[in-house]
Order: sequence, then structure tokens, then C-alpha cells
Amino acid sequence: MAKNAKNVSETVKELAEPIAEELGVWIWDVEFVKEGARRILRITIDSEDGITIDDCEKLHRAIDPVLDEADPIEEQYYLEVSSPGIERELKNDMHIYACEGWDVEIKLYAPMNGSKLFRGVLLPLAENGNILLDIAGETVEFERSTVAKISTYFEL
Repeated sequence: MAKNAKNVSETVKELAEPIAEELGVWIWDVEFVKEGARRILRITIDSEDGITIDDCEKLHRAIDPVLDEADPIEEQYYLEVSSPGIERELKNDMHIYACEGWDVEIKLYAPMNGSKLFRGVLLPLAENGNILLDIAGETVEFERSTVAKISTYFEL
């Protein structure tokens, strides 16, 4: 039985991945969070063609009995299945690979050249694993340990 939120997320991801694959989608993220008085298990899915409400509903119906049987969560919770949306946080290498060429915003823990916020086009990861952005035609490298958050952004 999973005890903490990280273990719950990892366990649920392992249970959900084969089901998602059968449905032609992949797991973008799994979070087990407390929002107000409620515990929420949020499974975020994506696909090459984007996600519809029907995709979310199909995974919800398919994973619900699997979660009931495996019982990885000891307390009452609400299950949500959703799309990551056009503006999404990039939390791992898979997310970075999936969003290469997208406009992203990087927030740093401490200022670099007087700024903590940078926007540009996400390039493939550097050989050393650092984040690379094309900012106005110049490649800028960010050490992973300095990056607080990477998100895609969209301007109309």
C-alpha cells in the first residue's frame, strides 16, 4: 500500500500506463494532492492528436475499477482525468522531449543576468542534460539546478 503522495503517484502511474496505451494515449502526469479539504488523484493524459473529453472519460471508466482493486490510497479521494492543456508545466525529460520547438517560460531560483524569467523556444537538451532555449536567435543554457519551473506558454 502506497503511503505518501509520491508513492501513490508512482503506483497509480504504473497501473494506468498499460490502460492508457490500449486507449491510444499516454500518461503525462499523475498527482495526488490536497485541495482544500479534498484529496484529488489527478491523472493527466496526452496524445499526438490532443485529448478530448471522451478520451478523459474512457480512461476514467477504465482505471476506476483497477484502482478500486489495487487500493493504493488509504483515504477517500476524487479521481480526475484531464488534458495537460496548451500551457503546461514540464516536469521531466519526457515532457521536455515532447515539447521541443515550443515556446516556453523558464523561472529561475536566483537571477541570471538580472532576470529570473526567460522566454524562448525550447531546444533539445544539452549533452550534459541542461536546458537550452533559443532566445531571439541566441542559444542560452540553463543548469538544471537553477531552474525552478519550466512551462509552455501561448500568446494570441
